[in-house]
Formats: sequence, structure tokens, C-alpha cells
Amino acid sequence: MSARSPGAPLLDHLSRRPTDTATAVGTPRERGRGSVTAAPHPSIHPPAASDASSRTERLSRVVIRFAGDSGDGMQLTGDRFTSETASFGNDLSTLPNFPAEIRAPAGTLGGVSSFQLHFADHDILTPGDAVDVLVAMNPAALKTNLADLRPGGELLVNSDEFDSRALTKAGYDTSPLDDDSLQGYRLHPVPLTSLTVEALKEYGLSRKEAQRAKNMFALGLLSWMYHRPTEGTERFLRTKFAKKPEIAAANVAAFKAGWNFGETTEDFAVSYEIAPAANTFPSGTYRNISGNIALSYGLLTAARQADLPLFLGSYPITPASDILHELSRHKNFGVRTFQAEDEIAAAGAALGAAFGGSLAVTSNSGPGMALKSETIGLAVALELPMVIVDIQRGGPSTGLPTKTEQADLLQTMYGRNGEAPVPIVAPQTPADCFDAALEAVRIALTYRTPVYLLSDGYLANGAEPWRIPELHELPDLRVNFADGPNHTLEDGTEVFWPYKRDPLTLARPWAIPGTPGLEHRVGGIEKQDGTGNISYDPANHDFMVRTRQRKIDGIWVPDVEVDDPHGADTLVLGWGSTYGPVTAAVRRLRTDGERIAQAHLRHLSPFPRNLGEVLGSYRRVVVPEMNLGQLAGLLRARYLVDVRSHTQVSGMPFKAEQLASVLKEEIHAG
Repeated sequence: MSARSPGAPLLDHLSRRPTDTATAVGTPRERGRGSVTAAPHPSIHPPAASDASSRTERLSRVVIRFAGDSGDGMQLTGDRFTSETASFGNDLSTLPNFPAEIRAPAGTLGGVSSFQLHFADHDILTPGDAVDVLVAMNPAALKTNLADLRPGGELLVNSDEFDSRALTKAGYDTSPLDDDSLQGYRLHPVPLTSLTVEALKEYGLSRKEAQRAKNMFALGLLSWMYHRPTEGTERFLRTKFAKKPEIAAANVAAFKAGWNFGETTEDFAVSYEIAPAANTFPSGTYRNISGNIALSYGLLTAARQADLPLFLGSYPITPASDILHELSRHKNFGVRTFQAEDEIAAAGAALGAAFGGSLAVTSNSGPGMALKSETIGLAVALELPMVIVDIQRGGPSTGLPTKTEQADLLQTMYGRNGEAPVPIVAPQTPADCFDAALEAVRIALTYRTPVYLLSDGYLANGAEPWRIPELHELPDLRVNFADGPNHTLEDGTEVFWPYKRDPLTLARPWAIPGTPGLEHRVGGIEKQDGTGNISYDPANHDFMVRTRQRKIDGIWVPDVEVDDPHGADTLVLGWGSTYGPVTAAVRRLRTDGERIAQAHLRHLSPFPRNLGEVLGSYRRVVVPEMNLGQLAGLLRARYLVDVRSHTQVSGMPFKAEQLASVLKEEIHAG
């Protein structure tokens, strides 16, 4: 690697979270890119093996959900359990689920927050359909989550919270702990609150302060049940509360008390063991990572590989805010973050940074994208590189701030006045957000265009293991700025033409303001080809519009790859975050002997050049989307193929079993 692109310190930095990293050696498998192969659907019960003497059952996978009031610390609890699971070497996938209100009334159904984790000793793709273990911190958490607990599943409830007031808030007439409504589950009523308060007596905390640590007691208990490491969580707590050592000590004590309770109580006669996923991952250093953090690291890495300063102009909005938070921590890598007063200013600042020679990024979610549309159109006219990150959420308008959706596709495709084509790149897993960011930057810099990076809330907040790449695996993204005249007039005068294009990419030169001899005119009014002078000539406008479209159409993207090991006549085509549920559904169908092909789109504009041929070679094409069929409509119009659309707009990702049933019906349809 050139000295202009010092990537080693950056990659070292990305691996410096010891509680989130693990080294795994196994068969090659690159998450989010590997071909889909038929694999047995693992069974949880009965377990693969049992060791009665140690009271330990070995399982192949498990799905756990922590649920409680938004003030109960369920996201922190789930995050810590996930981090320890990642360090242990399991494959994993998570689904955080937040209430829409910042602080809903305590104990109400609308205030329930949950965190779901699926981890296994093999390759997994989704957070799981049915829940095997539900931890409910109050009646509202039980009521809103019980339907997802599989029959016979483990149900751990904080019995201290099931008083008459809390039951009434949750809509219960009687306590479900006292009737027969929970007899289909393995119920464990545990007085988490009082046990925590008792364990922390010696720390001089008020009862209210001590109660706050009950989530750590629950975490300790679950860590014992599933043989999770503990050192990382203890280290995390001491670091998090370093300025309040008594609080740190109390939380560690509550965590240990939960572990000891599991070890000594007769209510939990069995603990469970899920071995590391030793045969799942290629060799390397791994860390647990969420989609937004992976995307942030991808942008940061791209800037280093391009040898450009990174500028982010943003306005806080759920679920995109983590990108601003994360990048603001990395000023030592030449990152400049600007929290603007609104979305319009954020986009304008980013475009100004692009004009000045930075790798420019602006991030937002759906409601803010409309406000950025005029500036994005200006970026199309200026033909400057800029990455627009859209973390989609449920809409329209404010909609569902904490829920996921894929309904911004048509907005990103067409949501600007005039003919203003913009490339679109969509990651497919949380870890893949890193690679998708590199790809978006490659297109932006190579073709001098704004590029949409279209993620969503499911990917942004979800997490999975990510292999930190080696230096030689990173692309060289360096650009050559204009450094002198590029055109000779008839009289022999050498001048700089800002719209004189590269014959291969049709990209115009990128000239840094203030470079001697490269003074040029840019703006939103149509420019004359080559010179950049303002032009109202109809023929020139027609030429410029078609040239900008040809530039986007000519972007090199890889052909779409089809996984079809059995010669199927039905193809399921996904995009973005549907990758996990679709792939899991395909695996289930193939295990049952069904023939089905699968393909997945990363590039939505332009489409891969072989897409039309692929679609035309199957009798039936099914497109699952978390919208009302936006990609399906585009494919029908572009390729005149009778695409079957399967849609969902519930604010939650597809379940694999549900998709498998739908796809099986399509396979056998007449």
C-alpha cells in the first residue's frame, strides 16, 4: 500500500475492542457474499447431546429475547450478552426493538423495549423466528412478547413486578403467574428486583439505585445458563462507571449474584452449552459489529484508501444518528463531522465539502431525504462525488421512527426534479454495510456523482460477527485531481474545461478551488458541454441530460450471481436486508427437497447488465420486499417480466418460516 494511504493504523484501531473480538479458524465463508447452499435446518430440542453429571445440555443454537420497560436497560443487557457471545466464537444475529417514544409511561405496552439474539455453532442468517428463551421484566413485557415464545420455551419473569398496579397497566385482570395461562412454557418466576437489592445491601445504595442493577442480575443468570464468558462484562462495567466506582462495584456484584443464583438455585436444574462456530468462519480476527458502526468504519476506511479527508454533514434522526456519533470520535483520522441545524444545511455543507476536495457524506433517514432532494439534484448537475446515506424506517412522514422498512427505493430512484439519475447501493447484512460503503465511495469517486447508500433500521441496529479485512483486500480508491489545463483552443491557448470528460467513465475533472489556472464556473443552471458556461440552448440541454444518464448507465457493477444448484424454474430475488430471511427460507425449502433459485441485488441503479437475461430464464420470479412492491414494479417496467411481489410493511423484518411457506406455494403454483 502506498504511503499516501496509511491503512494499517486504522485496521489496528478497528480491532481494539477485546470484548468484541474473537479469532476463528474454519472453512472459508464470507458473510453476505457466499453462495447459498442447502444445509440442514438445526433442531434445538431435543439437544444434540446431554451430560447429566454436569447438568449441561449441548444445543446447536438458541434464540433469547430480553424484554422490559424502556428504563430497564434491556438494550445494554442484550448488547453485553451479544459481545460475550461474539468473543466466545459463536455465529450470531441480533434484533433490537425500541419503543417509538423517547420515554413512554413506565409499565405500559407502548413502553416495552426488547433485544433478541440468535446464536449458534454454525452459520446463521437471521435473529430467529420463534423465541426459545424470554426474559420478561414486567407484565407489559410478558404480554407484548409471549406470542413469539415457542411452546415449551423457557420463560423467566421478574415476579416482583407482577403487582396489581403493573398488571392493570398491562391489561391483565389476574396475574398470569397464578393461573394456568403459562402452563405451556417452562416458567421460572424469579424475584429479580428483591434479589438484586439484597445482594447490594453492603454498597450503601438507595433502594431505587439498587433496583437499577436488576438487569445485570438477569444478565448474570443468563450468562450462567448459557456458559457465556464474564470477564468482558465485568471489565465493561468498571470502565463505564469508572467515575463512580461504587456504582461500578454494585453492578459487578449484581452480575455475579445473578451468576451465583443460577449456580445454586434448584429452579434451574440444567444449563446449556452452544459450541463456537469453528467450521463457519475463515481464519481471521473478528469483532461483533452493528450495521451503522460497520457503515461508519467503511466510510472511514474508504477515506483513508482515497487519501482524502472525510466530511460528514448530518442532522440527528433515528435510526441514522449512530453514524454521526461514531464518526465524530475519529478526528485523529482526518474526520470532520458537522451537526447542522436541519437536513437542508447538512446536505449543503456536504456538497460544499465535495467541491473543496473532501470525501463528502451526508446521512439521514427517510423523513429527511425529501429536504435534501434539491441539494442532491444540484450535486447531479455539478457532477461532484458525494455519498448520501439513507437508513430507511417506517413512513410516511414521521411514521415509525424505531421500526424498519424498505420503502425509500422509489424516492432514491426518482425523488428529484428533472432527469437526475443517482446510483444506488444496498447492503444486505450488518457486516456487509462496511463493504457497501466502500463500493458507494468507489462509484462516487470514479464517476463523479452522488451515490445513495440505502440501508435500513434492521441492518443499522442489528449485529453479527465481522472479519476485519487485511490491508491487501482493500481497494485503492485514490483519485487524481485536475492540476492544469486540459483543453487547447483553436488559437493554441491552453485552458481548463470543467466538463471535459474521461472517455471511459464520462466523469468530469475534479478541480480543487484555488488551484492556479483552474478557475471554473459551476452551479445549478445548465452548463454548456465542455466549457461549463451557462447555456439555455435546447440541443445542449438534451445532450447534457442524456450524457449524465449515460454516465450512470455505464457504471461498472458486477453481474448478479444466481445460486441454482438443482435447475429450478422459480427464482426468488431480494435486495437489501431481506438477504438473511430469504436465504434462510431457501435453505429450509432445499432441505425439504424443493428446487428454488436465489439471487440478491446490491446495485439497484444501475441494475447489473445480466439482470434481464436472468429474469427471463425463469418461469416464475418472486420478489419479497418490506414495502408495497417497489422493486417489483421497477423490474416489470424495465424488463417486461411478470414478477410476483410478496410484501410486508409491519415495521419488522420477514420471518424465514413465513417466507418459506410463501415460496413453497409459488413453486407449486400452476
